[in-house]
Amino acid sequence: MTFVATSKTQWLFQRCYKEAVFLSVFRSVLLLSCLLTVLSVSMYPGLWSIGVQLHSALTGSYVPGHHSVLLINSPNELAAKDIGRAIMERRLAASINILSRTSTMYYWKGEIQDASEVLMLVKTKTSRIQQVVDYVRSVHPYANPEVLSFLVEDGSLSYMKWMDEAIPDD
Repeated sequence: MTFVATSKTQWLFQRCYKEAVFLSVFRSVLLLSCLLTVLSVSMYPGLWSIGVQLHSALTGSYVPGHHSVLLINSPNELAAKDIGRAIMERRLAASINILSRTSTMYYWKGEIQDASEVLMLVKTKTSRIQQVVDYVRSVHPYANPEVLSFLVEDGSLSYMKWMDEAIPDD
């Protein structure tokens, strides 16, 4: 009888040990999967940029939507130059054009307004748009500054590569 009891005990011990090993391996795999997921999500902009560069190098074509152009209006040339220079110093854009006086009509507080403004064309990576918008909101003299973005669908591949070099990855 003791032989049977020992056999059952050993069988139970082996079964529990196998389950414990299985649970330990399962937890390790789950933890590793979660870690890889968090790393992938946090590195997504950098991985996206590397993928775009590889795609461009291998195919010689442009990936639409990787770059954007923002339109930003300012009340005068001095404000536009100050904002533009600060954006460039922060390396949030590759290039900014400041177009002199434009005539603008808009609704403000229920009335049509007519004004002169200076238009800025900001060329940047799409991944940097929110940083540009946040910065412009923090320094712009208007209560509600105009910042509109447009995805670049196609263009000179060499210019796009230059933009990638001019704007560091996130």
